[in-house]
Amino acid sequence: MRLTERLRNIKLVRSCVYAMVGAASYPGLAMVNSIRIEGTEHLKGLPKRNVLFVSNHQTYFADVITFLHIFCAVKWRKENRLGIPYYLLNPFTNVYFVAAEETMNGSLISRLFKMAGALTIKRTWRSDGKDVARNRDESDTQKIDEALEKSWVITFPQGTTKPFAPGRKGTAHIIKNNHPIVVPVVINGFWRAFSKTGLSFKKKGAQLSIRFKEPLVIDYSKPVEEILDQVMHAIEQSKEYMLKSKHHLMNLMDK
Repeated sequence: MRLTERLRNIKLVRSCVYAMVGAASYPGLAMVNSIRIEGTEHLKGLPKRNVLFVSNHQTYFADVITFLHIFCAVKWRKENRLGIPYYLLNPFTNVYFVAAEETMNGSLISRLFKMAGALTIKRTWRSDGKDVARNRDESDTQKIDEALEKSWVITFPQGTTKPFAPGRKGTAHIIKNNHPIVVPVVINGFWRAFSKTGLSFKKKGAQLSIRFKEPLVIDYSKPVEEILDQVMHAIEQSKEYMLKSKHHLMNLMDK
């Protein structure tokens, strides 16, 4: 096991990383911009393990960092708000997040953030900005399975920040194999406020939103295609939502 992987499993190390990243990111979330949080009541009573959060994706890091802020705030009994971030003194660290290996190795900051609980995987369809076609690495799936056995996991089924991109079957395989509680999350505004990396501002005064929905009722015996369709609809990235969105209307107007 690499040193980084060993360190990220030490609670004290992760708590320190959360405190540093949280203190640096809080102004951008709650002061430079504003954030609306909904549905944290659905987080209460969740078990400490085998919970999978599935969400749409808009930046490489700001999305995940916001999840961590909210989980810490909920641990301190805050509901649908962050408030003063004293929750960083004793953060919620029982959570991992799935991220592309090349993204997490891209800079010193991202390598530090890996110790907050990154489960790095090799994308089967994209590498170094180019389209590729390679088989799924079973060790990547095993990482996620092992994390679910002891904690919560955040994943982004689309594996890209492009809106309405198709979901990847890997998420459905994880759900089918582990039978986790699946909590869908819908985020918005992050693409407007932050750069793609989520580490610098594009616009100030943006409205960020993050909405936790009720856990899905899933028939784990269904084919992975049907499970994936259910997940994509829940995170509002299905074809039905695309046809309703401003994004789709703008594309039609451009033609």
